[in-house]
Amino acid sequence: MKASQNSIAIIMALVALTPATSAFSAFQKRRSLSRAFTATSLHAEHPAVSSNFLTPELAQKCIETASGTPLYAYSLANLASAADATLAFPNAFGLTVRYAMKACPNSTILKYFASRGICIDASSGFEVKRAMTTGGIPAENISLSSQELPEDFADLIKMGVKINACSISQLERIGKAFPNQNQKVGIRVNPGVGSGGFSSSTTGFSKTNVGGPSSSFGIWHESVSDGTVPSIVEKYGLQVERIHTHIGSGSDPAIWQSVATRSLSFCKLWDTVTTLNLGGGYKVGRNPDEKTTDLQEIGAPVTDAFREFAKENGRELHLEIEPGTYLVANAGALVTTIQDKVSTKSSSNDDGHVFLKMDAGMTDVLRPSLYGAIHPITILPASGKSSDIGTSTESVVVVGHCCESGDLMTPKPGEPEALEERVLRKAEIGDIAVMDGSGAYCAGMSTKNYNSFPEAPEVLVDFDGNVHLIRKRQNLEQIYENELSADGIF
Repeated sequence: MKASQNSIAIIMALVALTPATSAFSAFQKRRSLSRAFTATSLHAEHPAVSSNFLTPELAQKCIETASGTPLYAYSLANLASAADATLAFPNAFGLTVRYAMKACPNSTILKYFASRGICIDASSGFEVKRAMTTGGIPAENISLSSQELPEDFADLIKMGVKINACSISQLERIGKAFPNQNQKVGIRVNPGVGSGGFSSSTTGFSKTNVGGPSSSFGIWHESVSDGTVPSIVEKYGLQVERIHTHIGSGSDPAIWQSVATRSLSFCKLWDTVTTLNLGGGYKVGRNPDEKTTDLQEIGAPVTDAFREFAKENGRELHLEIEPGTYLVANAGALVTTIQDKVSTKSSSNDDGHVFLKMDAGMTDVLRPSLYGAIHPITILPASGKSSDIGTSTESVVVVGHCCESGDLMTPKPGEPEALEERVLRKAEIGDIAVMDGSGAYCAGMSTKNYNSFPEAPEVLVDFDGNVHLIRKRQNLEQIYENELSADGIF
């Protein structure tokens, strides 16, 4: 498909979601094409005949559009379903949904969420500029909470970007840049506890826990309550308009609710606060034994707490949330080819395994190697025909293509150093392997270019099952184009 035709097709797909479209028609399309939040079984006797949203035929169309594997595929129907759920989050006095763009920053996805009225949560100054440049997002629709305050933060503030001070030094820098100008600012607070999907501890270190004493994210809550932060605000004449908290990715709903309620206490410190941002981190069930957070259920008590705050303090606070994983995780899949199959089994070796080797790996989906994250994997026939799906199964270990022992796609849950066999449909070299749940923190968090493997392309499956290329495959020259010669020094 030519680039111009591709762009028109995608725009038409997005326009199909505008209010002018029949709500009933859009609903029918979503139902027919979406199997949102459904994952394939990990150890089923009879593995599913399709992945989360890809049949063999549709997977083959994705491969043809991307000119081969590996590739990332996204379902517009599943993106729409997730957007619907977040936009319906319970609230007392108004809601702003901000997409945590680090989860998957492709410009087409940014534009789609913008078309739904979803704003942006950025994690770096570079993300801010990327959202404005490629996504066409207005500065006033972007907020920034960053471990590293960009050097040009003052310019971003003047453009309309809402910045949350994530440390005392960041707050000082903002104050020094805008002394006694009544500059509006947000305060990100570390509430003292955290919750991440790969740890049950609320205070210990975890790669997915961003709250508590073992986390560097945000201003420690005691520095807010003991007068340290209020004194800086007063010193520079700042106006605190927003309190922000975020405790982790895949957080426990009960802990999230507790922190959400506690966060209201920080809003009492300044009568200028009009917004409470409760971050994101809502659990998503990628696998059959995992539950997806019920946003209505966790949001209802928080809504009551907002109403009680208004009754006691005379202020109606606006609610902001920042979902990332929830919006895109189950809307994406990594489509790969089984490029090799080896065995270490023998009559004298009880510890052997059958290994399936993908033509992708940690260069594309890092989560298993980093966290011990579990993704559903579905084997589809190389022919791309449902009629060729076999019934035989096999216990295998799935690995990536990197010269790296840690490039493991089937680790034990939460244990990236330990492999685990998975019962899958028996695969042959050349068959298709689809790794579901790869919409969040995969394309945007890959170790691309390790072993000089190029960045994989991305495609979008629209409501009618048409496939559009939304990022080309990187070529070899693009990998090393920024290198410079050191001729003459050796």
